[in-house]
Amino acid sequence: MKKLLTALLFAPAVALAAGAAVHLDKAPDVQNDQAALQSGARTFVNYCLNCHGASFVRYNRLTELGLTEQQVKENLMFTADKIGEAMRVAARPEEQKVWLGAAPPDLSLVARARASADGSGADWLYTYLRSFYVDDKRPTGWNNTLFANVGMPHVLWQLQGQQVLNKEHKLELAVPGTLSPAEYDKVVGDLVGFMVWLAEPDAGFRKRVGLGVLAFLVVLFGFAYAMKKQFWKDIK
Repeated sequence: MKKLLTALLFAPAVALAAGAAVHLDKAPDVQNDQAALQSGARTFVNYCLNCHGASFVRYNRLTELGLTEQQVKENLMFTADKIGEAMRVAARPEEQKVWLGAAPPDLSLVARARASADGSGADWLYTYLRSFYVDDKRPTGWNNTLFANVGMPHVLWQLQGQQVLNKEHKLELAVPGTLSPAEYDKVVGDLVGFMVWLAEPDAGFRKRVGLGVLAFLVVLFGFAYAMKKQFWKDIK
């Protein structure tokens, strides 16, 4: 029983290493959309942070998404007392090991981990979270077309509903969820966007600095070229 629970807990990490070449749906880019990132943070805290931590990021960094410290404390801080604490699960690792056989993996770098494997971390997560279907043969009752025989249950099933594989082995919505398919895709897109941000909160600043440096070099080249022409104008 303990081995089974361990396999279920580490399924997301194992899924990241699944290497079969498959079609991935394009995840929406919401890194410049603060409302979307805030929505993703809310989904992450309510559905992912129950078992998986994001201990490389502290709650006060969520203010970079346009939230005040008070908003973070009231709406997103359910596992910490101070705004400067890391985004950890409420249960202690030693307790999780006793209850479940192993502590669930941290999700701080999950988007980057997948991206380092095939360059499509966001696309993989976006496809994965939309590809669960009912499978009575699996211990959790769920399977996934992107990662066959996945051990992770579909934690967002109430939002999406219950998908099944039809005769053509394609996903088909058998029981609607609380959200329409388009609404669910939006929720997943925001969640994945937040996980991308979570893996590298400074990415936006780094890119802006990079563009500024390139612009400076272009201007510097212009001055250097003009100076070169001035110095060599009398030399034939």
